[in-house]
Amino acid sequence: MGTTAVGHLIPWRTALRLGRVSNLPTVWSNVAAGVALAGGTVLDPALPVLLLAASLAYVAGMFLNDAFDRGIDAAERPERPIPAGEVRASSVFGAGFAMLAAAAALLFALGLPAGAAGLALAAAIVAYDVHHKGNSWSPLLMGACRALVYAAAGLAVAPDRTSWALAGGAAALLAYLIGLTYTAKQEGFGAVRNLWPLGFLAVPFAHALAALPTRPEVAAALALFAAWTGWALCLVLRRAGRDIRGAVGAFIAGISLLDGLLIVGAGRPEGIAIGLACWALTLRLQRHVPGT
Repeated sequence: MGTTAVGHLIPWRTALRLGRVSNLPTVWSNVAAGVALAGGTVLDPALPVLLLAASLAYVAGMFLNDAFDRGIDAAERPERPIPAGEVRASSVFGAGFAMLAAAAALLFALGLPAGAAGLALAAAIVAYDVHHKGNSWSPLLMGACRALVYAAAGLAVAPDRTSWALAGGAAALLAYLIGLTYTAKQEGFGAVRNLWPLGFLAVPFAHALAALPTRPEVAAALALFAAWTGWALCLVLRRAGRDIRGAVGAFIAGISLLDGLLIVGAGRPEGIAIGLACWALTLRLQRHVPGT
């Protein structure tokens, strides 16, 4: 059991579902990628604080998503915890905003640049949660949330350095999340209405291919990412047995493979191991806690 800021209890199993905690490994790999792209290492003393802050921000966003969507979920997804009567909306709001404030405070503890990125991240999370239904710009907002995790991590370890590698990696992640979020928005339709937004998924490949001439070690990580992305696309595009929800879960897990690819591109061969570990853990956890 956990106590929220408003004093009501949220059963821990309900909290896990509200927070979609199965996807947390993708947040951890985001942090690792942001650190690596800024020139830091996994031994950086800021890393534990960054991991905690990013985890709190992610879970807060998921809590607030359910709280703001409670009316729509009552009609479309009555099994979600709030419409199912497992928890009060006020409790979810209180817990969500408390975690978001804690995440921002932790990032400010790592310096003003990281704190500023944390405030931008909090604003993007709330903006998405408040107005993502029927909003054609919501995939951009969701992508910005993940890209700002990169920014916060990079600014925490290298606040005085301009990193074009970090900016390029964040742009690749942003594009991938746009394609992912657009796919997720089609779940209720059972098919993808327009194919062109999936073109954003090509951006990470172009980014990685540009690095190949100088970093041939990128090839192995790129092959893994390409194979998994191709599988997720098959789930979306095939006529027989189309599985958009399964594709969204696969795309989410693929975030870690992209992170690993970008870490390798930053000259850190351990990126493949980090990406694979977080990818595998995400898939494992999604068996127990739905990722969408």
